[in-house]
Amino acid sequence: MKRYLSSSPGILFCLYLSVMPLSAEPVVEIKTTAGTIKIKLYDDTPNHARTFIRRAGQGLFNGTLFTRVIPGFMIQGGAPDSKNAAPGARTGFGDPASEIMPEFNDKYIHKKGALAAPRQDAGINPKKKSDMSQFFIVQGKVYTHGQLDTLELAANRNIRKKAMEEFYYSVKARMDSLLHTDKQSYNRHVIAINAKIDSMIRVTPGHLIFTPQQREAYTTAGGSPHLDGEYTVYGEMTEGFEVLDAIAAQPRDAYDRPKKDIRIISVQIIGNE
Repeated sequence: MKRYLSSSPGILFCLYLSVMPLSAEPVVEIKTTAGTIKIKLYDDTPNHARTFIRRAGQGLFNGTLFTRVIPGFMIQGGAPDSKNAAPGARTGFGDPASEIMPEFNDKYIHKKGALAAPRQDAGINPKKKSDMSQFFIVQGKVYTHGQLDTLELAANRNIRKKAMEEFYYSVKARMDSLLHTDKQSYNRHVIAINAKIDSMIRVTPGHLIFTPQQREAYTTAGGSPHLDGEYTVYGEMTEGFEVLDAIAAQPRDAYDRPKKDIRIISVQIIGNE
């Protein structure tokens, strides 16, 4: 089973690392044939961080490939079946035995450099379990505030339609009358109706309203905001952004595998932040 993301748009470690609580945010060094990337793992996504550390300590990522790269979106690697993949072969299939429950955290978003776990589509995987046999790193793109506004409008269209039917269309005749006879009352009603619509959007599951922090990240560093809340983000890059950009820019085949192999040489924990 291949783990897809929507684009619309061997060091052995001591056993205690995999069973004891994380006391600080570990720093990971990912050496690749394109250069070195450093990432800190979040201490409040502990199961993902521990699982990543355990797999790294077992050398399971060493020798694997970046199997899927899409400029302006992300790079994905680490899949076990890619280690000995023939040139041009389709690879990057997941491992159901490596799935763990998600650890969603609203403060961790898919900004540029975010480390996250791929998964099967929600139709197959309704619990949105993470496939820890591989990982992806977000490159994304920089958005304008207007583009983020458009994403919000598109995501909230159905909720807003229902709210309009409940709070506006049911009193539209009265509002039309007030517009011609008492504009002050009309304006007060408009403010009250808009507040009710906004409140309904905010309490309805699946709504999208970017926080100031999200807007700051996506309009400066960039990222892939449509992934927020869908995949677990459990770390972020601290160094090697030029390597991320170089890997994402690689010529690729019809399945987004780089035509020239980009191999992961090693993944090591080199300290704490």
